[in-house]
Amino acid sequence: MKKVMTIFGTRPEAIKLAPIIVELKRYSDIRLRICVTAQHRQMLDQVLGLFGITPDIDLDLMQPGQTLADLTARVIVQVDRVLREERPDVVIVQGDTTTVMAAAMAAFYRNVKVAHVEAGLRSGYIFSPFPEEMNRRVTTIFSALHFAPTKRAVSALLQEGIPEDRIYLTGNPVIDALQMIVEKPVPGEAETLLRRARLSGNGRNLRLILVTAHRRENFGERFESLCYGIKSLAERNPDTAFIYPVHLNPNVQEPVSHILGGAERIFLTGPVEYDVLAHLMKASYLILTDSGGIQEEAPSLGKPVLVLRTETERPEGIEAGTAKLVGPDAERIVAETETLLRDTEAYHRMAKAVNPYGDGKAARRIADILLPQI
Repeated sequence: MKKVMTIFGTRPEAIKLAPIIVELKRYSDIRLRICVTAQHRQMLDQVLGLFGITPDIDLDLMQPGQTLADLTARVIVQVDRVLREERPDVVIVQGDTTTVMAAAMAAFYRNVKVAHVEAGLRSGYIFSPFPEEMNRRVTTIFSALHFAPTKRAVSALLQEGIPEDRIYLTGNPVIDALQMIVEKPVPGEAETLLRRARLSGNGRNLRLILVTAHRRENFGERFESLCYGIKSLAERNPDTAFIYPVHLNPNVQEPVSHILGGAERIFLTGPVEYDVLAHLMKASYLILTDSGGIQEEAPSLGKPVLVLRTETERPEGIEAGTAKLVGPDAERIVAETETLLRDTEAYHRMAKAVNPYGDGKAARRIADILLPQI
């Protein structure tokens, strides 16, 4: 019996691997093992519970004040031990986190085949997003199978010399995951947040704007500018309300609390579970984000996305018209958001654009391709 191991550590990885794990569990002729590094402890556990996934191996590697170098070293050493003991035939990783890059390196050292989900994303700048752009490039070198979400990702891999017969266009399993979640009832936490936001209008029909922002390349002055843009939008547009689940990183918490804390019609909350976030996206009018995953998910729900970054490794959404780069600049955030609030034609052009990231069948494609090759 062939052994397949998934290794992941963060919430986005768990979300995108969950449909693949669910799909692989349908096969009786493989042994599936799930290993987590817990790079995002609390947020990872939320997603695992949501999809009913129990790890077989939990390395629990995060430590207070840990640097990227510390984490990389710990992942390599501990994953190497797991691979030595488990001896899988293939390791599946997803995306571009430090866990992904270091686990792929450890598998390479053990001569274990690596299958990379969401392969081929490129921003073109090794320091943005940091360290994800370099992580994904390095993971490509170690990988034997490349599951690319889009035609552009396929082209990027071909340009880097990856053999064509090792690259597979599958779509992104995040669309599979999103469809699984939004079909479920609205969770209580989402209902509470939405009720609070709507009641803040004192009888007015408010348009909800969802905000997610946490990227480290925006930390400092850029993040403050981003926050001032959101505050200005709320002040200038009394028919809007904002919900912002705030990342736990102090570099996010401090400016958000200082600039947006107590502002009228801006509702700050802690990190929310994925099902809550999915239903907040579904209820929103538009989304302001520096997240990569939301750029992929929101178009499936017909929600325009303004990307609070200066570049993106997901240009397909920009080209399709589902998303627009606005950067962390306050004036640009205000201008582009108000265009969508006031120009119905501009709004519908984005809301009705076709999602280029998939059709919700990526997990099945990946399983069908993977299993004959192990």
